[in-house]
Amino acid sequence: MSGNFTLLDGLLVLLATGIAFVMLRPQVRDAAFWRATVTPLASIIGSGFLVVVPLLAGIAGPMSVLAIGAIVALSFWLGAAVRYNIVHDGRAPVPGAGRIVLTLERLSDIALAAAYVISITFYVRLMCSFVLAGIHTHSDFNADVLATLVLAFIGLYGWRRGLLGLERLEEYSVTIKLAIIAALLFGLAWHDVANGYDLSGLPMPDMSVWDTLRQLAGMVLIVQGFETSKYLDAQYDAPLRARSMLLAQVVAGVIYVAFVVLAMPLMGPLAHQSPDETAIIHLSGTITLVLPVMLVVAAAMSQFSAAIADTIGAGGVAEREVKGRISCQLCYPVITGLAIVLIWTANIFEVIALASRAFAFYYLLQALLAARLAWLRTELPRRRLVVGGFVALSLVMAFIVIFAEPVAA
Repeated sequence: MSGNFTLLDGLLVLLATGIAFVMLRPQVRDAAFWRATVTPLASIIGSGFLVVVPLLAGIAGPMSVLAIGAIVALSFWLGAAVRYNIVHDGRAPVPGAGRIVLTLERLSDIALAAAYVISITFYVRLMCSFVLAGIHTHSDFNADVLATLVLAFIGLYGWRRGLLGLERLEEYSVTIKLAIIAALLFGLAWHDVANGYDLSGLPMPDMSVWDTLRQLAGMVLIVQGFETSKYLDAQYDAPLRARSMLLAQVVAGVIYVAFVVLAMPLMGPLAHQSPDETAIIHLSGTITLVLPVMLVVAAAMSQFSAAIADTIGAGGVAEREVKGRISCQLCYPVITGLAIVLIWTANIFEVIALASRAFAFYYLLQALLAARLAWLRTELPRRRLVVGGFVALSLVMAFIVIFAEPVAA
């Protein structure tokens, strides 16, 4: 790591500060469309952002650009199914839908609620371990205590301030995260231009095509989180939720692809390491002095904002299941209370694998639901093609549910 503050360091700080300033202006911060976008965006760019490069280094090597492109494309396909279900609400389906649609909705919500509680616990526990390690006070007990306090804060704050209060917390953390990510991408581009785009040090992994497909299938859940838009119906109408979810996916997709493309010349040393968030942070120290510090902040903000986003999503699921008899505001402390129980009764780093499969199962059910709703719309142009696309998507998700090697994201 360079020991001197350089021109690049100054440019990165100015860039991050400028972007944060623009995003926190009232015209942006208070716009309903942006507030609706922040929740899915926070969930998509969770802890998976910093681990995607080390993972792809060991799975796809020099083919990493194609791999991340395929993962993002599949996430857009999944997003199309969820957006279709948002616009054509399965809870108020077209005539003739019967029990099938309602059953698919109910099973989807149950799978998602369980996955959310686990992922909230995972995000907060990982954030606490990360922060405590940074100040050299980490132990499992200390991390559990700090995670309990953070979860209690989120639950009580959500209970007192409601959805808008949690969104405001989320908005600040997402702003910081996006500003730092922009600085990271600029720093990587600067490095690539200065040193040349050389991939000779990035080896092709020695694994079978089958194993590669299974691991890439597990990585699909790194770009999970856009479905949170579906459960913001207490605050935003269906067209706004569908459009804001698409924007969140576009922003996140561009960030993931750009990050992998720009980081590939640095991925060689990561190909033979166990993937973790600290790998890219340490590697960024070879570029400039300030990037590692900024990425530590970004990692903490990623996990915190993702935990809030999934808390919001879980509250929306719960409110739908009780048909509005209990507001999501009252559900937030219950959700974080369950997460606190998980902190002290389970190994969350083992349980997260179950959440990964639950998310995949949720998307499978959403694809089937979209196919059913499309089939019932007899006036739909090219109905068979649309239905066939959603059925094909459900088959892809069935493969992922059964065969994928889950990746914590």
